Amino acid sequence: MGPCTPLVTLFLLSWLQPLQGQQHHLVEYMERRLAALEERLAQCQDQSSRHAAELRDFKNKMLPLLEVAEKEREALRTEADSISGRVDRRVDRLEREVDYLETQNPALPCVEVDEKVTGGPGIKGKGRRNEKYDMLTDCGYTISQVRSMKILKRFGGPAGLWTKDPMGPTEKIYVLDGTQNDTAFVFPRLRDFTLAMAARKASRVRVPFPWVGTGQLVYGGFLYYARRPPGGPGGGGELENTLQLIKFHLANRTVVDSSVFPAEGLIPPYGLTADTYIDLAADEEGLWAVYATREDDRHLCLAKLDPQTLDTEQQWDTPCPRENAEAAFVICGTLYVVYNTRPASRARIQCSFDASGTLTPERAALPYFPRRYGAHASLRYNPRERQLYAWDDGYQIVYKLEMRRKEEEV
Repeated sequence: MGPCTPLVTLFLLSWLQPLQGQQHHLVEYMERRLAALEERLAQCQDQSSRHAAELRDFKNKMLPLLEVAEKEREALRTEADSISGRVDRRVDRLEREVDYLETQNPALPCVEVDEKVTGGPGIKGKGRRNEKYDMLTDCGYTISQVRSMKILKRFGGPAGLWTKDPMGPTEKIYVLDGTQNDTAFVFPRLRDFTLAMAARKASRVRVPFPWVGTGQLVYGGFLYYARRPPGGPGGGGELENTLQLIKFHLANRTVVDSSVFPAEGLIPPYGLTADTYIDLAADEEGLWAVYATREDDRHLCLAKLDPQTLDTEQQWDTPCPRENAEAAFVICGTLYVVYNTRPASRARIQCSFDASGTLTPERAALPYFPRRYGAHASLRYNPRERQLYAWDDGYQIVYKLEMRRKEEEV
């Protein structure tokens, strides 16, 4: 060692002594902080344990109460289902009893007959007026009751028409959605129409002029419908409140005939269906038209049409009121008018008019329709199937009819 070694050692010791003192204070500080953290962690653990115990106690208390509440809920649900079933059965029984009583004591709904209906001059037009109709077939049936209904699906808007061709050999379904449109859907068969993606199965047929209302008819391979001619309803001119009938060939997609309907001052025949001015119908006897005019704005009129030429063969002023009427159809030469309320309730046939005079109003049944969604926008009778195809607030419904001979006692 040199002479400088003791001096260096002394210098190093003098420099390290303060550092050792600072390190000792830092260690003490850290020990105190760790002790405080350990104490707080111990407190948190104690609180967590206490809360967990309280939650277990609460759960143990609540489980029996939840089981009791679940049992009471099931009991209430069972009781509510039982009450609902009893109410439905009583309502159905009451409706059957009301139908029976009204059948045994039928009301006379068509009592508003004034001078215009029985002896007025009538509307100017072609064809005989208010003469007895000579039946072309031996059809002599009338409705006994609306036996059942089947809701097929919901397609389109609240107003429209769907039907089959009663004269056609195929099972095609024709759907005309809306009250002013120019495109009809044609489905190969009923099963294709009921599919979820039904529109993909349909072919589309576009007519040259948009139809008006829901009074269209498919008959013998043709689409018959009404359109507004220039100057028609709301347009002014010579054809004020008149409509033009169009006969459209569905296979060739061409108009084969047209004719202005021979009635002036047309108004909607159904008080609850304001968009329809002429309602076309088909039965065992052929083609018919239901309409109304301002000359007698309280009652419906009926006309027999020639399906080949669209000429009006005969016309009748019926005693059936327009007020609260929503739709109509013809069976064996008898007009049946369906009435409802606003807002819509349960529809009922309340008036009938037999153009041949065989069925008197006193002998006609006045059945209710089964309960459903809303109001009928259209009803189409299929004489081959004895069914009604109904459009009800966008739902497509089939009604099966029970028939009886007109001569049988009610």
